[in-house]
Amino acid sequence: MPDLIDAKTLKELHPIMERLTDPVRIVFFTQEHACVACREQETLLTEVSSRSDKITLERYDLMADSALAQTYGITKVPATAVIGKKDYGIRFFGMTMGYEFGSLIEAVLLASSGQSGLLPEIETLLAIIDVPVHLEVMVTLTCPYCPKMVHLAHQMAVSSELIRADMVESSGFPQLVQRYNVSGVPRTVINEGVSFEGALPASQAILEILKAVKPKEYEQVEAKMREAAGERFAYPASPEAAYDVIIVGAGPAALSAAIYASRKNLRTALIGGSFGGQITNTAAIENWLGIPSISGQELTALFRAHAERYAFAEQPGVMVTSVGKTGELFEVTASNGMPYRAPAVIYCAGKEYRTLGVPGEARFIGRGIAFCATCDAPLYRDRRVAVVGGGNSAFTAARDLIGYAREIHIINVLKDFQADDVLFEEVKKAEHITLHSGMRVVEFLGKERLAGVRLEQVEGPERLDLSVDGVFLEIGLVPNSSPIRGLVTLNGQGEIEVGRDQSTSMPGFFAAGDVTDETQKQIVIAAGAGAKAALAAHAWLMNRRPPA
Repeated sequence: MPDLIDAKTLKELHPIMERLTDPVRIVFFTQEHACVACREQETLLTEVSSRSDKITLERYDLMADSALAQTYGITKVPATAVIGKKDYGIRFFGMTMGYEFGSLIEAVLLASSGQSGLLPEIETLLAIIDVPVHLEVMVTLTCPYCPKMVHLAHQMAVSSELIRADMVESSGFPQLVQRYNVSGVPRTVINEGVSFEGALPASQAILEILKAVKPKEYEQVEAKMREAAGERFAYPASPEAAYDVIIVGAGPAALSAAIYASRKNLRTALIGGSFGGQITNTAAIENWLGIPSISGQELTALFRAHAERYAFAEQPGVMVTSVGKTGELFEVTASNGMPYRAPAVIYCAGKEYRTLGVPGEARFIGRGIAFCATCDAPLYRDRRVAVVGGGNSAFTAARDLIGYAREIHIINVLKDFQADDVLFEEVKKAEHITLHSGMRVVEFLGKERLAGVRLEQVEGPERLDLSVDGVFLEIGLVPNSSPIRGLVTLNGQGEIEVGRDQSTSMPGFFAAGDVTDETQKQIVIAAGAGAKAALAAHAWLMNRRPPA
């Protein structure tokens, strides 16, 4: 026993065990002849349980007692469940030695008291989470910071019946380390998907969970916290207010325009849908200056937080349905029926990717399904990918992937490909590219992440499952220009024609981003165009009259 718990630790256990109030059951699952670590963990648990008559140790076999294991959510061993008056969802997978021995003892105390120990304001914040949450805290036994995050996860499990919290010893479960891309600990995985790293303070950790499972509620709470910290000055837009300029959209171009318009002291209103626009669907962005790699959602959060440091009005979460002009004022009508008026407009409504609408698509967007090979191709080095589409955009995407992916499939619903001959021949000659013509995608396959795509022949009985790590949908983009059709000049693709200063055919109406005829659709270009549009709008207003 001294190899597992030293004499000093055993001595320190005595006063701790005297603090136990209600009985605690330690339910241990092992597997005969298949788990070396199980024997050591059982020995350790035996020693701990012998230190108090309020602790009982129950031993079960994962296979022989599979039905019971299922009720506890046990799928791997060694597994330890710590249970008090009720099952709070406190679990340990792997050994609980080293620094994690303290996590085990703290869990026993939590289960005995039935009290989370969290501050009332933290429990109030936690109560916003009203959906089931499974936390897996990946640790190593030599990490001095990991127990803090493990204990916090277990506190949350005690506080909320909807939360289950597992400690997972990384060295014991290398397949999970690979699956969750763990490169540092503690790494907390939320519902087997998104994760965050580090032993975060309670409020910050709850916000990370909220962001993953209740994104709209997260945005509201996070905005209020920034306001309280003096880092947010944006305020709700009002139809009754007089504005100098209305910005339509909420992506990089719109947020950049909001910053520059506000800095020019223009009374500004931003009316748009979800913050970030298309970039929120991008898993990793590696070409934004100064940040080597960041997810689209993280970059969106930075953009929004930066913009909202300025005092402008905003109405996110709505779409603009029409833009008209009466006299000297433009009237921008939102989908909530509210009209907003100003002498100048900066239209940054962007484009929407065409999608297929087949099973699995919505689930895997951002988790294997992407739309920008220019941005994401380096992420698929030596992996298998598919490109859906048969035109220039599809073959351009395939060309971007040639130097990275080891296997590329181009899937086209038509028998013939529509790409330019030169581009078609350039891509076709690559040995690791396979063309699938006359095939349609009927389903995207996988569990946590995309694992494959199911095809069927358009004119015939053939069906085919392709095993791929990523899919790029290159079936076109639709500019969100219908609300201003007839107001300004559009090109044949429905994009707004703009000048070098982002002006349009209508005086006072400026446009920026992917909704314009700018040929290069990139985040950095959209942000720059948004800044130009705001500066041009300010100059136009100054020449017309001083701002209100």
